[in-house]
Amino acid sequence: MLDKLAHYQKIGTELVHRFSDIRFTGQVLFGVVVVLISWSGAKAVQSNYGLQKQISTLQQQNAVQQLANNNLKLQNEYYNTNQYLELSARQNFGLANPGETEILIPKSVALANTVAVPEVTTTP
Repeated sequence: MLDKLAHYQKIGTELVHRFSDIRFTGQVLFGVVVVLISWSGAKAVQSNYGLQKQISTLQQQNAVQQLANNNLKLQNEYYNTNQYLELSARQNFGLANPGETEILIPKSVALANTVAVPEVTTTP
């Protein structure tokens, strides 16, 4: 037990003598500074990567919203056309252009004269 204690005391005194040498102390401090700078750089890269992911996600959401807005704009433009107004008047109010005659066919008669369409099966 005393041998181990003496051995550790010897190692301790050698370390104290090493740190009293300015060259060794300078190298240790330089190593510590390099490690701290590297750690800081790695954290900055990680932070920038996370922010870039957020920016990319927000840009994609913005593009999707712009497409939705464009679709609504086109839909609103269609609703203001004469073609839509005419179709709407025909469907909702039973109106027709001057000189046209509207013929109303009961649903049962119309369905009785339809032809069954065979189902098309697709093979993968």
